[in-house]
Amino acid sequence: MQFSADYSGRLPEIAEHFRAVFSASEGDSEGDLIAALVQEMFASTADPDLSAFTALEDGSIAGCILFTRLSYEQDSRSAFLLSPVAVRTQRQGQGIGQALIRHGLTAVRQHGADVAVTYGDPSYYGKTGFRQITESQAAAPLPLSHPHGWQAQSLTGAELAPLRGPSRCVPALNNPVYW
Repeated sequence: MQFSADYSGRLPEIAEHFRAVFSASEGDSEGDLIAALVQEMFASTADPDLSAFTALEDGSIAGCILFTRLSYEQDSRSAFLLSPVAVRTQRQGQGIGQALIRHGLTAVRQHGADVAVTYGDPSYYGKTGFRQITESQAAAPLPLSHPHGWQAQSLTGAELAPLRGPSRCVPALNNPVYW
């Protein structure tokens, strides 16, 4: 398994990867929704505010994760949101996603990120250091439909202090359907 941060020339393949994975697990409409989100993220997010990491197996994408900037207007720390995450259906449960997330967390930390936040299954993301938080610890950009899925971790080695102020996500994620 090889990890890569170079997604040039792979955007259609990445979007199709997300479509296939989410369609298989949650239905075609969810697959279409997430593929459109991924395309919009790449089209509308400035390079410093987006990082994509792929797990490649024999040149094909086995997994892909995206990090986008999450800004807290009263906090000087650099925060990034991990979302979405997808591992090829036939390769799920084999540790690829966890290894890819760990790789991505290391990379965003090396590029100056102080905090990583995600929104999903606590039992899955907890395996890579995320811990459930409340909105008093870090406000979500939009109302959360499943507050138990709001999670974060410090990337500095220090305990995670609450993030101050309201938050703002990248424009592609600024839609209640994702929250």
